[in-house]
Amino acid sequence: MKQRRKRIRTYLYKIDKKKKLFITFTCLLLLLSVHSTAQSFVYTPKNPAFGGNSFNYQWMMSSAQAQDTYKDPKAAADKFGYTQDPAKDFADNLNRQILSRLSREIINRQFGESAIEEGTHLLGDYQIEVGSGADGISVSIVDIVNGSTTTVTIPHF
Repeated sequence: MKQRRKRIRTYLYKIDKKKKLFITFTCLLLLLSVHSTAQSFVYTPKNPAFGGNSFNYQWMMSSAQAQDTYKDPKAAADKFGYTQDPAKDFADNLNRQILSRLSREIINRQFGESAIEEGTHLLGDYQIEVGSGADGISVSIVDIVNGSTTTVTIPHF
């Protein structure tokens, strides 16, 4: 019985010692945490579209392109790298040159000495109607292939 009481006292003494140690450690931790300081956390985005550094753009774009595995089925190129038929490319280029020359002629004649002839003209895939009105010279360009119409009015000066 005496030994049992002795063991119980020793056990209670150890518990008291652990409690004292725990309470001391907790108080010490609380006291030290009051005096500690923290640095401010500021979020800075990486993507330039959301306010990040603009020098990150090229790196982000190259990373995105490297990860992109989708291939557009409409952009299938042949062995020479053409995305379309070379004959169609030639026709498109020719139409662009015709429209460019037409615009230069209209501007030169409008602001030059000779007047523009009114009427309807067929050039390649385009039907061009030239007419004069109160606001100036009206030029309507109709694409015969797809039916789209563009109207340009050049004012009188």
